[in-house]
Amino acid sequence: MADDAEDKTEEPTDRKLSNARDEGQVMSSQEVKTWASLIGGLILVGMMAPGMARDIKALMMPFIEHPHTISMDGGSLRAVAIEVAIRVMLALAMPVAVILALGLGATFLQQGFLFVPKRIKPDFDKINPLKGLKRMFSLRQLVEFAKSLVKLAVVGGVVGWMIWGRMTEFANLPSLDLMALMDYLHHRVVALVVAIMLMVTAVSALDWFYQRWDFSEKMRMTKQEVKDEHKQTEGDPMIKSRLRSLRMQRARQRMMAAVPSASVVVTNPTHFACALKYDMENMNAPILVAKGADFVAQRIREIAEENDVPLVENPPLARALYASVELDQEVPAEHYKAVAEIIGYVMRLKGKLGK
Repeated sequence: MADDAEDKTEEPTDRKLSNARDEGQVMSSQEVKTWASLIGGLILVGMMAPGMARDIKALMMPFIEHPHTISMDGGSLRAVAIEVAIRVMLALAMPVAVILALGLGATFLQQGFLFVPKRIKPDFDKINPLKGLKRMFSLRQLVEFAKSLVKLAVVGGVVGWMIWGRMTEFANLPSLDLMALMDYLHHRVVALVVAIMLMVTAVSALDWFYQRWDFSEKMRMTKQEVKDEHKQTEGDPMIKSRLRSLRMQRARQRMMAAVPSASVVVTNPTHFACALKYDMENMNAPILVAKGADFVAQRIREIAEENDVPLVENPPLARALYASVELDQEVPAEHYKAVAEIIGYVMRLKGKLGK
């Protein structure tokens, strides 16, 4: 029974997914972020490399061509070092910023805009050594570690295979002139980078599908969880039934309280009873203040008799009023004639109209 209770076979509901997102639990692949950063970085470096190389060359040439002009005292060397560091950082700032932006963009495309304030609140459990060890050796962390090993093995295997296949070419490199050597290395490096990026792309795609499957499995619910959530969302059926019963009971009590003020009760004579109220000076048409069938109709008749409210038998009219008129509504025009005859008859009985 315990196993059945923990068997998560149901798809997650929209509410479960929404609550998980509010808690910061969303599907996200770190490999996709790395892939986006690497691809963007390579494209950017390819486009900006010549200009960056010229800037760095212009920066370093004075140290190579005129080293004797450089002051060797501590203050001068420190100033030169600071200047070089600043200029190198400025040259690399754009590529680094673009790589970071691409990583953030990949995150946004996967999970959309997500801000979870509770995630940035201090949590001392995160620095608990015991809980830290549990996280380190959890099944999820072991899977991530295994994925990293597989990724390194695949990339390393491809790089090793490409290098091993050209070992004979490497033996002839010393015989090449400098330009031919640089051209050869350029082609080999480009081929190596393309192969690595293809491998990283394949690994990222596989990891994205794995993360999507893993998140879906983690979000699955048991049948009991679905039932409990339905109760929380829609309300417990037993409680709803009880509330409905209470509302009907109170409405019936209010309706019965209005019977003594009615002008007449039209009956079937036993199955239906409809109490009408009419004030010639304040109403345009009679109003239905109470209606009921069977037991409720009997109770309306009893209250009417106790309070000297006239009872008039008119089965067709009683059935029509019961079916087409709601409480506290005016009698519709199609029933004016029949109701007017009854109201007139009752008023004549009470001596309110002349014979």
